[in-house]
Amino acid sequence: MANLRTNNLSGEQGQKAIKGSVVFGGGDNSSAGLTIADNSDLELSSETNWTIEFWLWLNGPTHGDYDVILGKGSATGNNYEYFVEVMSDNTLEFLTTSTGSAWTFQQQISPVLSADSWHHVAVVRNGSGSNSLKSYINGQEYGSFTAESIHTSAYPFGIGYFAGGNNLYSKITLSNLRIVKGTSVYTAAFTPPFEELTAIPNTVLLCCQDSDNPFKEETGKTITGVGHLANGAVIHPRNNPPYGVDAGNTFGGSIQQSSQGYMYFPTGRTEEKGGGIAIVGGGYSAATSPIGTIESIIIQTMGNSKAFGTLNAARFSSGVVASRSRVIFGGGYQPSNLNSMEFVNPITQGNGTDAGDLGAARKMIAGLGNSTRGIFAGGNEPAMKNTIEFVTIATLGDAANFGDLTAAVNNPRGCASPTRGIVNCATAPTSRSNVINFITIASAGDAQDFGDLTETFGMSGFGLSDNTRGVIGGYYTSPSNTNINTINFVTIATTGDATDFGDMVTGTGHGGSGCSDRTRGVIFGQYTNTPHGDAPLNADGQGAVNLIQMITVQTTGNAVEFGDLTANVASLGRKYYANGNSNSHGGLS
Repeated sequence: MANLRTNNLSGEQGQKAIKGSVVFGGGDNSSAGLTIADNSDLELSSETNWTIEFWLWLNGPTHGDYDVILGKGSATGNNYEYFVEVMSDNTLEFLTTSTGSAWTFQQQISPVLSADSWHHVAVVRNGSGSNSLKSYINGQEYGSFTAESIHTSAYPFGIGYFAGGNNLYSKITLSNLRIVKGTSVYTAAFTPPFEELTAIPNTVLLCCQDSDNPFKEETGKTITGVGHLANGAVIHPRNNPPYGVDAGNTFGGSIQQSSQGYMYFPTGRTEEKGGGIAIVGGGYSAATSPIGTIESIIIQTMGNSKAFGTLNAARFSSGVVASRSRVIFGGGYQPSNLNSMEFVNPITQGNGTDAGDLGAARKMIAGLGNSTRGIFAGGNEPAMKNTIEFVTIATLGDAANFGDLTAAVNNPRGCASPTRGIVNCATAPTSRSNVINFITIASAGDAQDFGDLTETFGMSGFGLSDNTRGVIGGYYTSPSNTNINTINFVTIATTGDATDFGDMVTGTGHGGSGCSDRTRGVIFGQYTNTPHGDAPLNADGQGAVNLIQMITVQTTGNAVEFGDLTANVASLGRKYYANGNSNSHGGLS
């Protein structure tokens, strides 16, 4: 046992980490940043004490001579204020102006920073006169300076990009960005904080702490995205800062190696290993009609989908159910209604395999269930159906009768908890409904009334859930040919009317699908009234998009761009009525 060293796994001296960071992709207009509208809280002064601090990871070379980490002001109309920038040589600079035009103060505030580690950065004004401005890198004072008065403008505050019009996006990762106005948090060398920062008195900004939600801000300010979020603000793929105190023990021998930076212990439940994979199959393209492509998405990693395999039968408007090890596609259209089912293993890339048949060929079906039983509900045969069928996901074979919905429905959407399934009874575009049904998944029988959606939906957009909350959104109304981007939610265990959740990305609506893990929902493949990317609109002012959107299931708010469905897009065109589910299955597995 000589030379073996272990680290405490818990307690004050164990491995610690600040959880949560935001990645910025860098580059030009194809990337993204975050912004806050003009706010007097974010004006700095040479007459007031203040502190700017954050954890920084340099992801790559700068766009040019510099990239803006954060700052306020615009190059237009002599409205510069202040900026913190990373230079091409990996040093940092702090810049201010008293005139709004030319920089009257420009000072290097760091040594050359390594590109493969986290750095704590603090810029502090303390007192007045000479040397009132200090910078600290990893808790050590780097320099003392004297700044001029700072110009005030009515321009936004930018994070990860220059909000002043040059569209320069930074290749950085930020964590725990805090601005305190009226307090010098640090006045001498200090140990960098090893815990998440909090909104201490006089805090005017605290953000970039939640990898699941880059727009979360602790003082009530509204953060929005700028540019193409799919390539910009995303969850950090590395370990979050910092690395805490190494309090290891040596067993024999005189040689020891610190575990710090080498051992990262996993979190979460053991049974969650391998979860969080969304499988999306099929869809419809104006270029080729039904599509057989299967794609995969890692729900906790924003970005584009990856090629997975091919369905045996190209189809759209299927119902999809899932467990940890099996995703089953049932029914759909190609070019007539299908009753066939096929499955894939979400962990192992490959093509679809026969799984049995539904009782009748139909399309526009709701798929839902728990980790053992899958439910297929409603649809079109071509008449609307109230049929509910079920399969035991682990046992291949034909679907069996479960019961009936309260009404025949076309294009419903479903979601579930471990015990209860929810179906919104959307109907054809000219016959809309706001009715919600529920079933007890383990007990066959007819559905019962749950409550009502906030609006009367036509053809539905998506349904998804975590263990407790169901989210349903997007629909289509006729004859106005309008896609509505409303999102509703319900608490699955308690019957009652739905509550407003937020909105999908502007213009998107019906024809999509959704799935989730324990925290995050993704929505993919919608129809739109607003072009996205190269998606054309048809004569009715409609168009299919391969956009993927994201929500955090337990926090209401608008969806944000996640990435794109990409498999063979060049040859297939845009797709809608793609369908899928995840092997986390709303956290049920």
